[in-house]
Amino acid sequence: MRFRSVLLIVLFAMVSAQVRANAMPDRTALQTAFDLADQGQLELPQTIAYSASPAYPWLRAAALHGRIDTANNSEVATVLADLADAPAARWLRDSWLSELARRQDWPSFRAAWRDSQNPALRCAELVARAQTGATDAAWIADARSLWLSGDSLPSQCDQAFNRLDALGQLGPDLRWQRLDLAVAAGQPGLVRNIASGLQGEDAKLALAYAGYLQAPNAVLPGWPRTARSRSVLVAAWSRLARQEPAQAGVLLQQFGPAFAIDANQRGQVLHDIALWSAASYLPDAAARLAAVPAGSYDDKLYEWRAREAIARSDDTAALAAIMAMPDSQRNDPHWLYYQARLRERHGEKQPAMALYRQAAGSANFFGWLAADRLRQDYSLCAQDPSNDGALREKVATNPGLTRALELFALDRPEWAAREWSVAIKGMGDDERRLAVQRALQQGWYDRSVFGMGSAAGDQQQYQLRFPLHHESDLREQSRINDLDPAWVAGEARAESSFMPKARSAADARGLMQLLPGTGELMAHRLGMPWQGGDSLFDPATNLTLGTAYLRQMLDRYDGAPYLAIAAFNAGPAPVDRWRQARPGLEPDFFIEAIPYKETREYVARVLAFSVVYDWRLNGNAEPLNERLAGRSGAAATPRRAFSCPLPSSKGT
Repeated sequence: MRFRSVLLIVLFAMVSAQVRANAMPDRTALQTAFDLADQGQLELPQTIAYSASPAYPWLRAAALHGRIDTANNSEVATVLADLADAPAARWLRDSWLSELARRQDWPSFRAAWRDSQNPALRCAELVARAQTGATDAAWIADARSLWLSGDSLPSQCDQAFNRLDALGQLGPDLRWQRLDLAVAAGQPGLVRNIASGLQGEDAKLALAYAGYLQAPNAVLPGWPRTARSRSVLVAAWSRLARQEPAQAGVLLQQFGPAFAIDANQRGQVLHDIALWSAASYLPDAAARLAAVPAGSYDDKLYEWRAREAIARSDDTAALAAIMAMPDSQRNDPHWLYYQARLRERHGEKQPAMALYRQAAGSANFFGWLAADRLRQDYSLCAQDPSNDGALREKVATNPGLTRALELFALDRPEWAAREWSVAIKGMGDDERRLAVQRALQQGWYDRSVFGMGSAAGDQQQYQLRFPLHHESDLREQSRINDLDPAWVAGEARAESSFMPKARSAADARGLMQLLPGTGELMAHRLGMPWQGGDSLFDPATNLTLGTAYLRQMLDRYDGAPYLAIAAFNAGPAPVDRWRQARPGLEPDFFIEAIPYKETREYVARVLAFSVVYDWRLNGNAEPLNERLAGRSGAAATPRRAFSCPLPSSKGT
């Protein structure tokens, strides 16, 4: 480590000389400077050499951040004042406030304070005000407001709440108010913690509430018959319904009348019992769904009522469930398609065709499946970013966007994202889309997701929303593994948005988000040398191993892409269980019956993305119903053309 630091210092001296000779430092010089800043070995005066770089504010902030534990007030205050309210200033300020709280330098903390959403810092600010004699009415109001949270708060808040208690402002009423919030949030640990601040019988009752919320049992609680006791029972039974819906139903039946559980509360518990019974496809799910009062139904329960019937191949019940949905839900392309499929299977051909025509105007998975039933073109209304020269120049010279792009190029994605958020906040839609286009041109591909939203016209920006990169490797590995390159591109877009360095919380890495264990296994099977988990950040390596794994899943499931896609997301074991439980379902119905929301939506999303990438690669698309049936690539199958019948059609 010492050798590396010395080497960085030597390199820094060399590149600093280069910077002094040139107006604009190159990125190698900046990266070296940032590395030194991370290690606390870059002094503020040394950053001046890089003042011409858009990233200069962050270099100054990083120089102080790297040695925050030894920084002094004057130098930090100077930099914060210079940076004003820039993203770099907010990042540095939060770190500096945390350091001042650690030092218990409360006057300096108050001087540096700016409003923050960080609960630990908000609590530290209350402590700072208290320590400097400012426990006035405003302080009490702020402390009480922070206290009233149904979620656990950081330990830094304890000192502020102890002070509130010492002032006589944290009495039983306020504690019970927070306990009610914790009960509603299903937080038994927090209820128990709040109980420790109560006295006598109040403490005993609060602890009893916490115990029952954690583990409801079949013993009638000897609690007062109050609204609070009823709320605890309802929260406990609803919580229990996730794991043991039958037992939740028993407790509701046994103890509901004794505590005068009202109709709305009863409906809430029955809703949760039915929801988790349906989501687990339990044998009694249909009966439990039928037992929920109509007033307690919501969109989620309507969906699960239809989905549970689909999983049982009960077409009559499934159609009835869809027809019971509110108009806005029933007329979504998703449920228009399944209503049409069910009516078609009932022999109601004309009504089914009318419903397919309604759904087919939407450019998404269900719209395109509906178009297949009609044997018609796919709807896709593509738009391109603005060609307004003045607007393009405005975007090209936007300082915040320029800084974000430079930080991304310097491999500082978190800082880049902070700058991006601020830069696009004041942009109009056309300007923002041009910013996305510029980001994609510089390799920041996930802006295709995080830069696009629900604004009118965003869905039609297919060139922006569906980047296509590493195309040569993607096509080659698709050919080697006999896979449709549009499908592989759809997987990469769904997994990483084509970001080579993407890394998930589960440690899945790279374009196709492979776990290191999966990557190593595939490397051994292919006879490739395994270079460790970080090799998955190399696009060529990731595509080689990822397409081979996708081929393995496709072979495992007899050439059925929808099963291979599900296994790629959830693993083979759950998919094997689902196949065994529902062996006769057609592919589109099987997808709808997948219990995992993430996987169910993932399969539909990847298949829809495959259509878009077919359009990008070939100008037309293989029919989705052929792909679902495992007949991909059949020469005799006519491909779908694209047309734009409805400019406002919903997009995938």
